[in-house]
Amino acid sequence: MSNTHLSQLLGLGSMLAVGATSQLLGHTLRTWKPPFPLMVVTFFFTAIGQAYNDTHSNTFVAKTKGAYRWLAVVHASYMGGCLVGPFVATGIASAGQVSKWYFFYLFAVGVCVINLALICWAFRDTLVVSKKVPSETEASRNKDAVKLIKSTLSHRSVWLLSMYYFFYVGSQITINGWVVEYLVQVRDGNLAQMGFIPAAFNGGCLLGRLLLAEPTYRLGERRMVFLYCLIAIGLQLIFWLVPNIIAAAVAVSFLGFVTGPLFATGISLGTKLFPREIHATALGYVFVFAQMGGAFFPIVTGVVAARVGVSVLQPFLVGILAGVTISWLLVPRPKSLPNDTLHQE
Repeated sequence: MSNTHLSQLLGLGSMLAVGATSQLLGHTLRTWKPPFPLMVVTFFFTAIGQAYNDTHSNTFVAKTKGAYRWLAVVHASYMGGCLVGPFVATGIASAGQVSKWYFFYLFAVGVCVINLALICWAFRDTLVVSKKVPSETEASRNKDAVKLIKSTLSHRSVWLLSMYYFFYVGSQITINGWVVEYLVQVRDGNLAQMGFIPAAFNGGCLLGRLLLAEPTYRLGERRMVFLYCLIAIGLQLIFWLVPNIIAAAVAVSFLGFVTGPLFATGISLGTKLFPREIHATALGYVFVFAQMGGAFFPIVTGVVAARVGVSVLQPFLVGILAGVTISWLLVPRPKSLPNDTLHQE
């Protein structure tokens, strides 16, 4: 909601800078081990900053030449952070007799400072306070924002793509959050060793986003994502039915590899489906549902696991991946027209 209204006032560079500054503020507040209520508030700042940056960076990249390649690089960078971050956090938290885990956020602050500086340099031409003429009133700006929101919500493709991301991000977060618990409790794995399995999953996602972007685009995005989903379900079944930790580690790694390109490919498809004027607003709503899935499914898994055991993870993940597959098939096919301002669902 706030993204649409702010977009009426700020240029691209300003929106990205606001997002980066918000994340910097959140991480800075964590560096001195704040009281728990304030710690909770810091997540609001980092989350809203990430939301602004996700929406506008993806919208910008999706309009570039060879967008599918650059989207792959952007989202591979995201997985690179997911891969490196836990190792840095573990090293800091385990250093010394008294854990000073909150020092990890000094690393995050450093990354945020670099990010903000690069944004201000790269998008210096759009670091504007207002994109509107001075005579335009606040009421007219709000009216434009409301009109954009209504237009966005009227498009069936926005809701269907949002459902796809709801399941997809839910599956990724659930795997990352529960795979160690499952391997330790059900497969009797060593906790110190099982902690590297999520890193293998994230590493697989990183490689998948880099290496599969080209064949996915060349062979057809819809066809290839459907194929990746089927392979992912097969790998998940191997993880479930083969009672071997090594087989589980390999299956999880390849599961990350084949599901890696699904995020960027969905954005690429969405920008072909959505009218250009609602790209930022539509992607903002899509990412809202993505984060909802990332919160909903791990919580449900935890609630059910507390009652019947963590072994419920496996059939649950098969169901979520099936949801990813079905929701992808429901997303409309984009139709290329001579006038690129026209779109068909």
